Amino acid sequence: MHAPVKPLGGPPARSSLGFGLSLRLALRDLRAGLRGFGVFIACLALGVMTIAAVASASRGLTEGLAREGRRILGGDASFSLIQREATPQELTFLTARGTVSTIATMRAMANAGEKGAALVEIKAVDAGYPSIGTVETDPRQPIAGLLGERDGTYGAVADPILFGRLDLKPGDTVTVGGAKIQLRANLVSEPDKIAAGVGFGPRLLISQDALRATGLIQPGSLIRWTYRLQLPQAASGDADLDRLIADAGTQQRDAGWEIRSRANAAPSFQRNLERFTQFLTLVGLTALLVGGVGVANAVRRFVEAKKLDFATMKAVGATGGRVVAIHLTEVMLVAAIGTAIGLVLGAAAPFALGAVLQSILPVPFEPTLAPGELAIAALYGLLTALVFAIIPLGRAHDVPVSALFRDQVEPDPRRPRAIYLVLCLLALAGLVGVALGFAYDRRIALIYIGVMFGVFVLLRGVSVGLMALARRLPRPRSPSLRMALANSHRPGALTPSLVLSLGLGVALLSALAFIDVSLTRQLTGALPAKAPSFFFLDIPSRDSARFDAFLAQERPGAAVERVPMMRGRILAVNDTRAEDVKASEQSAWVLDGDRGITYAAGLPEGSKIAAGEWWPADYKGEPLVSFDAQNAAGIGLKIGDRLTVNVLGRSITARVANFRSIDWRSFGINFVMVFSPNTFAGAPHTDLATITAAPNGNGSGDPALMRRLATEFPAVTAVRVKDALEAVNTIVEQLATAIRGASGLAIAASLLVLGGALAAGQRARLYDAMILKTLGATRRFILSSYALEYAAIGLVAALFGVVAGTAAGWGVVTQVMRIEFVSDPTGALLAATAAIVVTVLFGLVGTIKILSKAPASHLRNL
Repeated sequence: MHAPVKPLGGPPARSSLGFGLSLRLALRDLRAGLRGFGVFIACLALGVMTIAAVASASRGLTEGLAREGRRILGGDASFSLIQREATPQELTFLTARGTVSTIATMRAMANAGEKGAALVEIKAVDAGYPSIGTVETDPRQPIAGLLGERDGTYGAVADPILFGRLDLKPGDTVTVGGAKIQLRANLVSEPDKIAAGVGFGPRLLISQDALRATGLIQPGSLIRWTYRLQLPQAASGDADLDRLIADAGTQQRDAGWEIRSRANAAPSFQRNLERFTQFLTLVGLTALLVGGVGVANAVRRFVEAKKLDFATMKAVGATGGRVVAIHLTEVMLVAAIGTAIGLVLGAAAPFALGAVLQSILPVPFEPTLAPGELAIAALYGLLTALVFAIIPLGRAHDVPVSALFRDQVEPDPRRPRAIYLVLCLLALAGLVGVALGFAYDRRIALIYIGVMFGVFVLLRGVSVGLMALARRLPRPRSPSLRMALANSHRPGALTPSLVLSLGLGVALLSALAFIDVSLTRQLTGALPAKAPSFFFLDIPSRDSARFDAFLAQERPGAAVERVPMMRGRILAVNDTRAEDVKASEQSAWVLDGDRGITYAAGLPEGSKIAAGEWWPADYKGEPLVSFDAQNAAGIGLKIGDRLTVNVLGRSITARVANFRSIDWRSFGINFVMVFSPNTFAGAPHTDLATITAAPNGNGSGDPALMRRLATEFPAVTAVRVKDALEAVNTIVEQLATAIRGASGLAIAASLLVLGGALAAGQRARLYDAMILKTLGATRRFILSSYALEYAAIGLVAALFGVVAGTAAGWGVVTQVMRIEFVSDPTGALLAATAAIVVTVLFGLVGTIKILSKAPASHLRNL
């Protein structure tokens, strides 16, 4: 006698009827294979791979910075001063705590006579350089011998770019200031290169004796002196380092030096790395969310294919909750497979790209496995799958058995139960929480989340509106057009899926196109009509009149602007130390390190008073300062606040008198801080000047001007604006290449989603095509109907994508990059056209294959 069969939905007799039963049945169902889940797995793997690869590469760079901090910095801590050397008391403070080495950096001109002159970044080192790491040269020789004096001439090691720019070879000499310098070798690498930041000229490595022989060390010259301290072995722990920095801030408060430790050897690079990592992570998340549409399509297709299974399980007593639990478990197992594939590829990517990245990055990069970052990427993938899978599966909970059987021709309109909506919202909240919790800049992450949510809602609204419009339009006379119109709004129409996948893809492509053209125009063609041709630095104030006469003779009719210039570091705002001020992300740089400052009796050109009043020309009262309005808001400054600045070792407190709106894009002379003239009365300084060519002038004589300038004024440094922009352009192009590569993954996800959406509707299209063919419809009629349907939906989605992409591009360009938006729609229109063509081709490929066969064989299997 057989035991009675217990219904699947009845009360469980054992705990195995809980999750264990769902897992067992899900695994049993998966034995049949993963057919139909290809797009599902590919979409998840693509997004997870991007996030995992970016996070792993970032971890490799971050660990490289932390591990090599002492080598990059040249010691355990560094203390930098601008425009002056350390006093005996300051040196005593440092030498009492460890071994001190010194370097000096500045910009200067290297004059090669008839071969021309070039801007160089001088690094003058002491006899013990490098104290940590090695300098590689070609030919290889001890650095002390290469830089030493021979027959009254000092040696130098130069960047190969300098040799190429001036057509020189090792052994040739150049004039720097008042000294002859022999270029004895090519500089291959220097261990502390990144600590100096990005320069506009090639490196020239010389000794400090050679620097003093040049005569460039003058009062007010823009020379940075950096003192690197190595702690003794017995006192080199983190606590000892923290104590040293704290003592330097209290015992030498008026020094005004910029202090770095081995833990933040390259803070600027670290911040940029974190920002870039976040951007690429958001691009990867975009690929994942776009792929989420493919997940939803795949799950919907899975539900349709499993209708008979659902009906059978319900018929033998399974509850709706049990049916959903079993198949949700199955879907999440597939999601785990896709996520695992993405994690493996993402973790391997840094190792595969290690050699390439090592050759282009200025920091040590050692690929490493990052379990924490990989776990976050996996969480992104699984939460995305859950968000997009729960609603299509939840719809099967309350549908009766009979409805499941006839749902092919009469879909049930009811919504999923509230429990599934709540689960979806909880998963979505988890996804948002992960994105915000691990973001470098939560403001940008929040804006991104809001934009993506808005785009999804709008695209859903577009698809609903399009279907409603198609339903209400008059029936056209053309049979093909009439069928296309009916297909776009009938039950089970592809309109929502196609609009969502196409709209997101075109929006992304359009945004990238506008960002790319705006950035390119800004760097290559955005020079204003009256932009200066040159900036001249370190003009001795005693020679200012002679320098003006020289420029008047060399460039008749050109406009020359000259102002005094010093460097100063903000120490405090009111009674709050600068390092404790809560500044915005966009304005924090003003408080980090030294800034160029000047004084003026009148309002500088290119500025407008935004708040407060300018001081009288003959003002003699307390020191006053005018501050850039935009950065003042970011720091929290108000009119009347007190600002303490260290200049040339003296701390000066000035009251904020006004704020200025500054047009930085004019490339004119302007400063964040402009002081009243009485503030620095009698202080040594140099001048900064610009020259703007006459309207009929050109740059053909620039090399000759630089050569004569290096001869007449060896202490003056000339920076050509176009050369500076080209240096920046090179860096931006490298970043843009990485951005385009990462964004290409999101675009690939869009194509996968599009293919998945069309595949999900292929069964219905197969049914329609066979019935129509049986009733006598021609292949041309069927293909033209489908082509019109796909083209119409693609056109609407593409137009919305262009509009959304334009808005997104405008926001990034104007609000994040803060440059001028260029409204060139060429790239966006090309993306829209390509999207429409791809939609029609993808849609017709499967139909053409079907129509080539007899209907009978297909109808028997429908």
